[in-house]
Amino acid sequence: MKDRVAEIIRVHQRLLTEFEAAGVETVIAAAEMIAKCFAKGGCLYLCGNGGSAADAQHIAGEFVGRFRKDRKALPAVALTTDTSVLTCIGNDFGFEDVFVRQVEVFVASSDVLWVFSTSGTSKNVVAAAEAARKKSATIIAFTGSRNTPLESLADICLTVEAPTTACAQEIHQLAYHIICDLVDQHLFGDEQA
Repeated sequence: MKDRVAEIIRVHQRLLTEFEAAGVETVIAAAEMIAKCFAKGGCLYLCGNGGSAADAQHIAGEFVGRFRKDRKALPAVALTTDTSVLTCIGNDFGFEDVFVRQVEVFVASSDVLWVFSTSGTSKNVVAAAEAARKKSATIIAFTGSRNTPLESLADICLTVEAPTTACAQEIHQLAYHIICDLVDQHLFGDEQA
Protein backbone atom coordinates (compact mmCIF):
# COMPACT_ATOMS: atom_id res chain seq x y z
CA MET A 1 0.00 0.00 0.00
CA LYS A 2 2.79 2.45 0.85
CA ASP A 3 4.39 1.87 -2.56
CA ARG A 4 1.09 2.59 -4.27
CA VAL A 5 0.60 5.81 -2.29
CA ALA A 6 4.18 6.88 -3.00
CA GLU A 7 3.68 6.26 -6.74
CA ILE A 8 0.47 8.32 -6.81
CA ILE A 9 2.28 11.18 -5.05
CA ARG A 10 5.22 10.95 -7.50
CA VAL A 11 2.84 11.21 -10.47
CA HIS A 12 1.10 14.19 -8.88
CA GLN A 13 4.44 15.91 -8.21
CA ARG A 14 5.49 15.35 -11.84
CA LEU A 15 2.23 16.83 -13.10
CA LEU A 16 2.62 19.81 -10.77
CA THR A 17 6.12 20.42 -12.11
CA GLU A 18 4.81 20.26 -15.69
CA PHE A 19 1.94 22.61 -14.81
CA GLU A 20 4.34 25.09 -13.23
CA ALA A 21 6.56 24.98 -16.33
CA ALA A 22 3.87 25.15 -19.00
CA GLY A 23 0.56 26.23 -17.47
CA VAL A 24 1.21 29.45 -15.58
CA GLU A 25 0.75 31.79 -18.56
CA THR A 26 -2.45 29.96 -19.55
CA VAL A 27 -3.89 30.36 -16.05
CA ILE A 28 -3.00 34.07 -15.98
CA ALA A 29 -4.59 34.60 -19.40
CA ALA A 30 -7.75 32.76 -18.33
CA ALA A 31 -8.03 34.85 -15.16
CA GLU A 32 -7.61 38.06 -17.17
CA MET A 33 -10.35 36.97 -19.59
CA ILE A 34 -12.76 36.22 -16.76
CA ALA A 35 -11.95 39.45 -14.88
CA LYS A 36 -12.47 41.45 -18.09
CA CYS A 37 -15.80 39.69 -18.64
CA PHE A 38 -16.99 40.52 -15.12
CA ALA A 39 -15.73 44.11 -15.33
CA LYS A 40 -17.78 44.65 -18.49
CA GLY A 41 -20.95 43.17 -17.01
CA GLY A 42 -20.68 39.75 -18.62
CA CYS A 43 -21.37 36.35 -17.10
CA LEU A 44 -19.26 33.23 -16.72
CA TYR A 45 -20.97 29.99 -17.77
CA LEU A 46 -19.44 26.58 -17.01
CA CYS A 47 -20.12 23.00 -18.06
CA GLY A 48 -18.73 19.49 -17.98
CA ASN A 49 -19.80 15.91 -17.23
CA GLY A 50 -19.35 13.83 -14.09
CA GLY A 51 -16.48 15.14 -11.97
CA SER A 52 -16.15 18.02 -14.43
CA ALA A 53 -19.80 18.93 -13.72
CA ALA A 54 -18.85 19.08 -10.05
CA ASP A 55 -15.88 21.31 -10.94
CA ALA A 56 -18.22 23.64 -12.87
CA GLN A 57 -20.50 23.92 -9.85
CA HIS A 58 -17.55 24.38 -7.50
CA ILE A 59 -16.20 27.30 -9.51
CA ALA A 60 -19.61 28.95 -9.84
CA GLY A 61 -19.90 28.76 -6.06
CA GLU A 62 -16.49 30.38 -5.60
CA PHE A 63 -17.55 33.36 -7.71
CA VAL A 64 -21.17 33.79 -6.63
CA GLY A 65 -20.30 33.14 -2.99
CA ARG A 66 -16.71 33.98 -2.27
CA PHE A 67 -13.27 32.55 -2.67
CA ARG A 68 -10.89 33.96 -0.03
CA LYS A 69 -12.27 37.40 0.64
CA ASP A 70 -15.65 38.91 1.27
CA ARG A 71 -16.63 40.83 -1.84
CA LYS A 72 -19.65 41.36 -4.03
CA ALA A 73 -21.08 38.32 -5.83
CA LEU A 74 -19.81 37.70 -9.35
CA PRO A 75 -22.12 36.29 -12.06
CA ALA A 76 -21.23 32.65 -12.69
CA VAL A 77 -23.63 29.87 -13.69
CA ALA A 78 -22.98 26.14 -13.90
CA LEU A 79 -25.06 24.75 -16.76
CA THR A 80 -24.99 21.40 -14.96
CA THR A 81 -27.37 22.15 -12.10
CA ASP A 82 -30.95 22.54 -13.33
CA THR A 83 -32.21 18.95 -13.34
CA SER A 84 -35.53 19.86 -14.95
CA VAL A 85 -33.79 21.60 -17.85
CA LEU A 86 -31.17 18.85 -18.21
CA THR A 87 -33.70 16.01 -18.19
CA CYS A 88 -36.13 17.85 -20.44
CA ILE A 89 -33.45 18.50 -23.05
CA GLY A 90 -31.97 15.02 -22.64
CA ASN A 91 -35.38 13.42 -23.09
CA ASP A 92 -36.73 15.63 -25.89
CA PHE A 93 -33.55 16.22 -27.87
CA GLY A 94 -30.72 14.01 -26.59
CA PHE A 95 -27.87 14.13 -24.11
CA GLU A 96 -25.60 15.80 -26.67
CA ASP A 97 -27.84 18.89 -26.48
CA VAL A 98 -28.04 19.40 -22.69
CA PHE A 99 -25.51 22.25 -22.73
CA VAL A 100 -25.87 23.60 -26.27
CA ARG A 101 -29.54 24.51 -25.77
CA GLN A 102 -28.61 26.50 -22.67
CA VAL A 103 -25.70 28.21 -24.44
CA GLU A 104 -28.02 29.18 -27.29
CA VAL A 105 -30.44 30.94 -24.95
CA PHE A 106 -28.16 32.37 -22.24
CA VAL A 107 -24.65 33.04 -23.54
CA ALA A 108 -23.89 36.40 -25.19
CA SER A 109 -20.80 37.73 -26.94
CA SER A 110 -19.77 39.53 -23.74
CA ASP A 111 -19.71 36.25 -21.79
CA VAL A 112 -17.17 33.51 -21.13
CA LEU A 113 -17.95 29.81 -21.47
CA TRP A 114 -15.57 27.66 -19.42
CA VAL A 115 -15.73 24.02 -20.50
CA PHE A 116 -14.24 20.90 -18.93
CA SER A 117 -13.58 17.60 -20.68
CA THR A 118 -10.59 15.48 -19.78
CA SER A 119 -10.91 13.65 -23.11
CA GLY A 120 -11.41 16.93 -24.97
CA THR A 121 -14.04 15.15 -27.04
CA SER A 122 -17.22 15.04 -24.91
CA LYS A 123 -19.89 15.61 -27.54
CA ASN A 124 -22.18 17.75 -25.41
CA VAL A 125 -19.29 19.94 -24.22
CA VAL A 126 -17.90 20.34 -27.76
CA ALA A 127 -21.39 21.26 -28.99
CA ALA A 128 -21.65 23.91 -26.28
CA ALA A 129 -18.27 25.36 -27.29
CA GLU A 130 -19.30 25.39 -30.96
CA ALA A 131 -22.49 27.27 -30.08
CA ALA A 132 -20.55 29.76 -27.94
CA ARG A 133 -18.07 30.29 -30.80
CA LYS A 134 -21.00 31.13 -33.13
CA LYS A 135 -22.12 33.75 -30.61
CA SER A 136 -18.59 35.23 -30.39
CA ALA A 137 -18.29 34.41 -26.70
CA THR A 138 -14.87 33.73 -25.19
CA ILE A 139 -14.11 30.05 -24.53
CA ILE A 140 -11.79 28.63 -21.88
CA ALA A 141 -11.20 24.87 -21.97
CA PHE A 142 -9.64 22.50 -19.46
CA THR A 143 -8.70 19.15 -20.99
CA GLY A 144 -6.54 16.12 -20.34
CA SER A 145 -5.44 15.55 -23.94
CA ARG A 146 -3.77 17.67 -26.59
CA ASN A 147 -4.99 18.29 -30.13
CA THR A 148 -8.66 17.73 -29.37
CA PRO A 149 -11.79 19.31 -30.85
CA LEU A 150 -12.28 21.26 -27.62
CA GLU A 151 -8.75 22.66 -27.69
CA SER A 152 -9.26 23.85 -31.27
CA LEU A 153 -12.45 25.72 -30.30
CA ALA A 154 -11.00 27.43 -27.22
CA ASP A 155 -9.41 30.84 -26.95
CA ILE A 156 -7.40 29.48 -24.02
CA CYS A 157 -6.88 25.80 -23.20
CA LEU A 158 -5.17 24.26 -20.21
CA THR A 159 -4.20 20.71 -21.08
CA VAL A 160 -2.97 18.38 -18.36
CA GLU A 161 -1.76 15.19 -20.01
CA ALA A 162 -2.06 12.71 -17.18
CA PRO A 163 -2.20 8.93 -16.85
CA THR A 164 -5.73 9.07 -15.40
CA THR A 165 -8.73 11.35 -15.45
CA ALA A 166 -8.42 11.84 -11.69
CA CYS A 167 -4.82 13.06 -12.04
CA ALA A 168 -5.82 15.62 -14.67
CA GLN A 169 -8.71 16.80 -12.51
CA GLU A 170 -6.42 17.28 -9.51
CA ILE A 171 -4.28 19.73 -11.48
CA HIS A 172 -7.40 21.35 -12.96
CA GLN A 173 -8.63 22.02 -9.43
CA LEU A 174 -5.39 23.70 -8.43
CA ALA A 175 -5.47 25.77 -11.65
CA TYR A 176 -9.04 26.93 -11.18
CA HIS A 177 -8.43 27.89 -7.57
CA ILE A 178 -5.50 29.99 -8.73
CA ILE A 179 -7.75 31.59 -11.36
CA CYS A 180 -10.36 32.41 -8.71
CA ASP A 181 -7.67 34.05 -6.60
CA LEU A 182 -6.28 36.05 -9.53
CA VAL A 183 -9.74 37.25 -10.58
CA ASP A 184 -10.49 38.43 -7.04
CA GLN A 185 -7.13 40.20 -6.86
CA HIS A 186 -7.61 41.81 -10.27
CA LEU A 187 -11.11 43.10 -9.53
CA PHE A 188 -10.90 43.88 -5.84
CA GLY A 189 -7.23 44.05 -4.83
CA ASP A 190 -7.03 43.94 -1.05
CA GLU A 191 -10.42 45.53 -0.45
CA GLN A 192 -13.10 43.77 1.55
CA ALA A 193 -16.64 44.31 0.21
